[in-house]
Order: sequence, then structure tokens, then C-alpha cells
Amino acid sequence: MLVETKARIGVFSIALGAYLPQFPSLVPEFEGQYADFKKRIPDTVELIDGGIVTTKELAMQAGDKFRAADVDLVILQLLTYATSYNMLPAVRDLDVPVVLVNLQKKKAPDYPNTDNATWLGELYACGAVGEMVADLERAGKRHAVITGVVEGGDPAVDAEIADWCKAAQVRRRFRDTNLAQIGRPYPGMMDLYIDETNLYHRMWLYTKQFDWEKMWAIADDITDEDVIRAKAQDILNTFEIEGGGSIEEVWEMAKYVVAFEQWVKDEKIAFVASHYDGFAQGKAGVLDSMLIPAFSMLIKDGVACAVEGDIKVSMAMSILKTISGMGQLSEMYSIDFNEDFCIIGHSGSGDACISAKKPTMKIVPVFHGKTGGGYLTQFYPHLGPVTYLGITQDKDGNFKFVVAEGVNEEGPIFTFGDTNMRTRFTCGAREFNNRWAEAGPTHHMAAASGRHIDTILKVAKIFNVPVDIITR
Repeated sequence: MLVETKARIGVFSIALGAYLPQFPSLVPEFEGQYADFKKRIPDTVELIDGGIVTTKELAMQAGDKFRAADVDLVILQLLTYATSYNMLPAVRDLDVPVVLVNLQKKKAPDYPNTDNATWLGELYACGAVGEMVADLERAGKRHAVITGVVEGGDPAVDAEIADWCKAAQVRRRFRDTNLAQIGRPYPGMMDLYIDETNLYHRMWLYTKQFDWEKMWAIADDITDEDVIRAKAQDILNTFEIEGGGSIEEVWEMAKYVVAFEQWVKDEKIAFVASHYDGFAQGKAGVLDSMLIPAFSMLIKDGVACAVEGDIKVSMAMSILKTISGMGQLSEMYSIDFNEDFCIIGHSGSGDACISAKKPTMKIVPVFHGKTGGGYLTQFYPHLGPVTYLGITQDKDGNFKFVVAEGVNEEGPIFTFGDTNMRTRFTCGAREFNNRWAEAGPTHHMAAASGRHIDTILKVAKIFNVPVDIITR
């Protein structure tokens, strides 16, 4: 990604201090189990180590570490029974979920040869977790439980932990990067309008405002021909240009892409919401004509660029890009009532990572719904499972996720230059449209190949926002 971030995961384990002098063998046993557990945390995140906690004082020390690091998530390993006071001081002042990992070392007891130390050290994996959840509930803390076994490996546990780390990465990306708003939303699309201060308070995302006049000149200082040539080749490698293309034909576009890439790094931007409603003349017309593929190149490298000034869908695109590697802006296009599927897509910038084949680029004399003309891009999303994510707000400004899973099917699609998919839903096209609309989303949503609702639910728990699941 052009702007890198890394989630910070607070990790600690707990055991009852009273057991240790009674059964000294538990000390090296628990140290070994905790060391092995930390290796299960993906190296894609930064691990903040709270250690093995056996007293209130050690829990307070772990909490100090977690607060100082501004962790995005806490993962707690339950080694054996422990009182909840070993846990609560470590998480009391945090506003992130606590994932309780309840791992038993052995698959099953060797009943006649199990003494107290063996039971407490290798076979206790169920008694404490209910106590922990009860007190997390009373403290108003969000939580999740993962139960599994160490012996023989447990891929389901590893997958859950990795999923939580992906979800935590979304929080860190929102928290550490900025959103660029260029221009303003499309006039009259009031579902897109947003209070940027409320956005910062509720979703931790800061908005930087930019005028188009500055953007028109963004490539003026880009003169390194080797860099421009390499970027022009990157564009040709990414897109199939209708009628063929050459480095010379995309040279000016490459200059703007290089400039935008440097801009997002300098401003630490991971989200862009833009709309231009001028006369598209002079330098303004030059940039506007090539903005769609230029922003598509940014999306490929992790910057969520949304058309029509839609901040909320840029957030949805970034969430899907972070957890799945792709984030395509979409909206409802049409319904094929004969075959009972929805046609879903959008014109404008898109994500090459969602395309099953090389996306295409062509010049049109007139854009639909806005002034000027120029390059359109069309992407060809993978067939098979697909996830849609919309982000909306209620009357009090609270955010909500709207999600659905369907299946993209093979067949004819529109060929006028817009990305579009034939998506079948288990509830049927008519009912899907009713349910999706009744959830009150904006008219845009993001799409990604695969099934991602379970991960989105984890993201929602981290952000403490509700989720409407339309269909799976």
C-alpha cells in the first residue's frame, strides 16, 4: 500500500497466582504456553506484550502498556482458571474489544494419570471464560470468545485470530491516515452529505480539504522522465486501452499518477472523496479527462478513491480493501426479472485487484452526469462469491454498516464502459432490493470478491457500530 499502517495488538495471558507456589511446575509450563501462543499472532501486526498476569498489580502494568501504545485490540490467553480481577485492570480504560482465547493444551485427559497440576496446566479450558465475559459485560466492554486446542494444531483458531488482526488493521488505518475531500459532493445527493467533525469523533477519521485549483497543478513539478516512463508502463500493464496504447499516449496521465502518489504519501492519505463540477477547460479539462484511470491506479495500491464526493463509500472501500485486498465502488443498476439477478456496478475509478481479466480503458466524448469527457475504465469482477458493504448514518449521526453476500454469475453485461456484475442473492433480486433499500444505505456501496461478512462483523465490533445483514 502507498501509505502503510500496522495494527497494534495488546496480548497477555492470565493465571491464578495462588496456584503457582502450590504447583511450581506450572511456572515453566505457562511460560512455554504463552511463548507458543504469541507465535500464533500474525507478524503483520505489532504485538504489545503485556506478559503473564497473575496479580492485580501485573494487570495494571499490562494496562499501562496497552494505553501507552494505543492498541487497536486486546487478545487474552486464558492459561487456566484465574479471577477476573487479573483481567479487568488491563482493559478497564481501553475502548477496544477483548478477544478471550480459550485454548486447552491437550485434546483429551489421560484420566487415571491426571493430577491437579496436569489438570490446571494442560486441561483447564472452560471455567474462567464465563466469569471474564460476565465482568466485561458489567464494565461495558466489547468481547469475543475463541475456544480450541493446541495439540495437533487448530486451524480454526488461527483463522479467527488472523481475522481479528485484519479487523484491527482497519481501525489503525482510520486512526493513522487522513481522508482527502477534493471539491464537494455531487449537488443534491444528500445521502452522501456528512459532518466531518462527527466523522472524526465516531470513526477516528480526519478530513483534509483540497481545492481543485491546487490539483490542476499537482504534476507541474514532475520532470523525472525515467520515473514517468516507468509509471506509464505500469498503466499499460494495468489497462487494455481500446485501439491500443503507447507510453507516449499515457505520458501525461503517468505524470499525474506519479504526482498523486507523492501527494498521498506526503499528506498520509488513504481515502479520497472527490467530485469536479466545473467547465473542464484548460488544465482543469486535462486532469478531469484522465482522473478516472489515475485514481484507479491509486486504488490498486490501497488508496480508496470514491467518485461523487462520497466519503462514506470511500470508508467502505477501504474496509474491504484492508480485509480482502480489493474494494470496488458499486451501486444498484438494474434487475433482470427474467433470470432473477441484480446488475450492480458503477462508472469511474475502480480496483484492478477485483478484475478477473485485464481492465479496459477507452475515451468517450461525454461523461454521464457530469461535464466533459475523457477516459472511462471498466473492470471485470471475478465470478463466484461477492460481498457488498454500505455505510450509512441515522438521524443522530450514528454510523451503521449494511452488508450482503451473493454470487456473481457468468453472462452478458453492459458494454458502455461501466463496471457491472450479475449478482444472484439467496433471497431473490426483488427481495434483496427491498431489504437493502429498507436498511437506509446511501446509493453507493463497496464490493469485494469472496465472503467477508464475518470479518466485517469484527470490524463493526471494534468500531462499536451496528450491522444490518441483508442476506448471506
